[in-house]
Amino acid sequence: MIDVLIAGAGPNGLMLACELALAGVRPVVLERRPTPGGEPRANGLVGQVVRLLDRRGLYARLSGESSPPSPQPAFTFGAFPLDLTVLADNPHYVLGVPQAQLEAALVARAAELDVDLRRGHEVVDLHQRPDAVEVCLADGTQLTTRFLVGADGGRSTVRRLVGIDFPGVTDDRSVSRTATVTVPASFLDPATGGLRVPGYGVVPPFQHTRTPRGLVAWAPFPGRPALLTTTEWPDAPTSDDAPMELAELRASVARVLGADLPVGAPDGPGLLRRLTGRNTRIAARYRAGRVLLVGDAAHVHPAIGGPGLNLGLQDAVNLGWKLAGTVRGWAPPGLLDTYETERRPVAERVAMSAQAQSALIGPGDEITGLRQLFAELLRLPEVTGHIAGLMSGADVRYPADPADPADPLAGRSAPDVVVHGDHGPTRLAELTRTARPLLLDSTGTYAETAAGWRDRVDVVTGPLEGTTATALLVRPDCFVAWSAGDADTLRASLTRHFGPPSA
Repeated sequence: MIDVLIAGAGPNGLMLACELALAGVRPVVLERRPTPGGEPRANGLVGQVVRLLDRRGLYARLSGESSPPSPQPAFTFGAFPLDLTVLADNPHYVLGVPQAQLEAALVARAAELDVDLRRGHEVVDLHQRPDAVEVCLADGTQLTTRFLVGADGGRSTVRRLVGIDFPGVTDDRSVSRTATVTVPASFLDPATGGLRVPGYGVVPPFQHTRTPRGLVAWAPFPGRPALLTTTEWPDAPTSDDAPMELAELRASVARVLGADLPVGAPDGPGLLRRLTGRNTRIAARYRAGRVLLVGDAAHVHPAIGGPGLNLGLQDAVNLGWKLAGTVRGWAPPGLLDTYETERRPVAERVAMSAQAQSALIGPGDEITGLRQLFAELLRLPEVTGHIAGLMSGADVRYPADPADPADPLAGRSAPDVVVHGDHGPTRLAELTRTARPLLLDSTGTYAETAAGWRDRVDVVTGPLEGTTATALLVRPDCFVAWSAGDADTLRASLTRHFGPPSA
């Protein structure tokens, strides 16, 4: 019997597979496509997920840099520029790699961890038993697994087969057009990388330029073709059936900006895409018996602000250690259910943010008035900090430990501490690559308390730099479970998260 079967080899399914493998469970990943998909999707990673990739040793592979990630000095929210340099503690990170590159890195990592990835296998039916899930594939193959995870996207077959509703709203009013393009050199602003459009002015790069008639975004990615996107709200419905041409995008730019921008095709293969409407939906349940949902199978929302991979990959890391503990038998009762209780509020908050931004970029003079007020608010550093925490996911806090509800760090993402041990300073990101729970102890007094969990929890001693806490219990998903209380609260937190001590 397979321990865990994952349907979908996108970033979320692959990340979950790697997490399970690190925890001693060998999953099987099924992907209906016979080869990796080459279609352009996400253009980068935004938010705390960049720190998470660093803590799994993947940031250096993707960025080509040996140094840790640094916060981004600027970003956008609802077509407003955000100056993040005004923040004393900027939580916003960006890693500009396309989704195909991320998937390739995760495929390579999964291979290193001996993950069984099977392409050209599509789930078409399933049946749950009390102790397993029977899965039927399109070619007639029958597989039996202890747990099945649907990581198969917004149109999830697994979600439909298990009967989980997907409530939410569909907005059919907007039309977005995106293409990889070239523009004449005379239209490029060498100082900023933006566009100089006669009759309008400068369209800055990597931002949303909003007018009362629509939105334009210009993204001149280094080393690959630039992307040009428009969003409009036409009076009459637009069909997605007819193929889009560059002339259609050029006409859209002219309507939004009130000025013409000549566009040409890239030198190689390019993207031409028209999307009508937006979906915002969250699954009624993240779990039905032995079937769970992760990533877009559990939630979809407008892409503005780029939160999708930040949300989905952290879903996978939150689920991974809990599912592994359940499979291996050490998980305390109810641990697997905390996947939904912790991650659903995060999805709801991301959906709220995306809907708010969608409203702020809408057409009309009344939205322009709202934006004028919002621009005044964004001049306040505390408002910028609030928005940055929301967009990056740095404001996420899981429910406090009942054993010590006043613990100021419990439930929050672990700070980037440095442990000064016998072999010199070591970053937390270097200690978390095994995905094992960690007890960081600057006092050397807590190891005896944690001795009963040594098969599951690693203890690292030495002075801690980057936190005022004298000890931290860090979960495998790099959230704090407990920070320096007494031995009784540590013992209670160890039991709550990692089960009873070994005999």
